[in-house]
Amino acid sequence: MAFDFKILPILISMSFELIIFICMLATFALSIFLFKMPAGVSLMLAAILGALIGGQGLPVRHLVEGGFGFLEAILIISTAMIFMRVMQETGALAGVSRGILKLFYRQPTLLIIVITFFVMFPGMLTGLSSTCILTTGALVAPILINMGMQRLAVGALIAMAAVFGEVAPPISIPVMIIGGGVDMPYIGFGIPLLLVSFPPALITALYFRFRYLQDYNIDKVKEYLDSTGGEKYGLKLYLPIAFVILYMIGEIRFHEYVPHLGVPLIFIIGTLLGLLTRKGVRLIDVSRNALRSAMPVMAILVGVGMFLQILALTGVRGYLAVTALGLPEGIRYLAAGLMPFMGSAYGSASIIGVPLVYVFIGKSTLVVTAVLVLMAALGDLMPPPALLCAYSSQIIEEKNHFKILKTCLIPIAISMTIGILILVFAQEISNLIL
Repeated sequence: MAFDFKILPILISMSFELIIFICMLATFALSIFLFKMPAGVSLMLAAILGALIGGQGLPVRHLVEGGFGFLEAILIISTAMIFMRVMQETGALAGVSRGILKLFYRQPTLLIIVITFFVMFPGMLTGLSSTCILTTGALVAPILINMGMQRLAVGALIAMAAVFGEVAPPISIPVMIIGGGVDMPYIGFGIPLLLVSFPPALITALYFRFRYLQDYNIDKVKEYLDSTGGEKYGLKLYLPIAFVILYMIGEIRFHEYVPHLGVPLIFIIGTLLGLLTRKGVRLIDVSRNALRSAMPVMAILVGVGMFLQILALTGVRGYLAVTALGLPEGIRYLAAGLMPFMGSAYGSASIIGVPLVYVFIGKSTLVVTAVLVLMAALGDLMPPPALLCAYSSQIIEEKNHFKILKTCLIPIAISMTIGILILVFAQEISNLIL
């Protein structure tokens, strides 16, 4: 095929940094969609090509340094996943699930809201949306089905709750990714992340309650509750969860009096406490399974670190920051609205989220970043991978996971609308809440 020389003036007029960035994005896209490579490997290949085009050769030192850029996040994910698996094995999560049903089964609206927040809980601690579906989501799915909710609606509600769990504090990996790209510390995001996660989660819960659970059969739910008596181990079963939550709050609110342990060590102590609450839980087996499920995400973080390091090394990051400031206001919001269609929260956060922080430099950086994280997290629902929909379809035994995505469309649109509104008034909201 002959080369079209008409594009030469366009290429010549482009900035060299822009050409590097386009080549990196093209490499990432081709590796993902054409060659079906893992996202982490695709990001690494994009970083290597960017370095070669930028005249840096093969900068091993920078690639290694970038690969370790999110070491703290990787430690948090690995220790948090082990902790959640131990809580699953000891029966603590199942006990909480049954306790929620026992307390609120007479009030279906309140029950749906509490269940939604319960599904979010693992994501809030691990920063991973998939954990919500595989742990608490799997526990509540039978409850929701027995309440009378359609199976597709159950899968969609769990998938949406997983997105909000990934966004909500105290642990939000996409925030760490964006912060790593713009040299912003992970401090002060608690309230902004609550603002962009809990209100959409509440509205989503109410939407599914009144759209898909109009006929609530309390007798059937009570019968299900009586048939799942379960084992009882007393309050000691929940001590590890209480310790982890309270100590994290203590480090944030009472840091003058509470010794700083760091999030990974808090999870390790919580895991050890969990092993003491019930015999027969094998730490080696649990850790192996937990790390195996978290490995793809940790590989993505290594690739993201390399990608961002090469952007800085070749001058692309500086170019994007300067160029972003000159974009028209309408284009800025359009770019934010397109973030969910990247199909990956971490890819969207690193590739689009980092430049957009510079775009909205005149607004509160904390609130802007929180909104961008919400937009990026919604990408986990989108094709081609639609990972959260695929996981949810396995829980409810639905072969076509795109039916779940279709059921999620209205909550997705509502969440995006809330996010854009918060973004428009980010500075005014910041003045009220921060």
